[in-house]
Amino acid sequence: MKRIRVKTTSRITMVDVTVEVQKILALEDLNEGICLVYCPHTTAGVIINEHADPTVAEDIATALSEHFPHRRAWRHIEGNADAHVKTALTGNFVMIPITGGRLALGTWQGVFFCEFDGPRNRELYLQFMSGE
Repeated sequence: MKRIRVKTTSRITMVDVTVEVQKILALEDLNEGICLVYCPHTTAGVIINEHADPTVAEDIATALSEHFPHRRAWRHIEGNADAHVKTALTGNFVMIPITGGRLALGTWQGVFFCEFDGPRNRELYLQFMSGE
């Protein structure tokens, strides 16, 4: 298993990690298979979405914050219940096909680490499985 470290600087942010995932894949000597990107945190997630226009990630973060605001009558006493809900909606892993030694993402797609309770030092775990 490989790891990517992500340092976030704000409470809610979407960090494009596509290049880092692809760099680690390039070291694996794997032509065909699957890449699992897993987030081991309960207040952060991982998604695939458009990364050509950074305002898309900003819009996703804004929409989640509007629907699930930080300050409201949450029962969770730590003060980060909204982050847990946002993580439950985004999910904590993505699986990406690998073909020709590259992530088989669509033209506009990228992999995003989603921070909902920052700033923090976080990790993503990468697991590569051969399909050959």
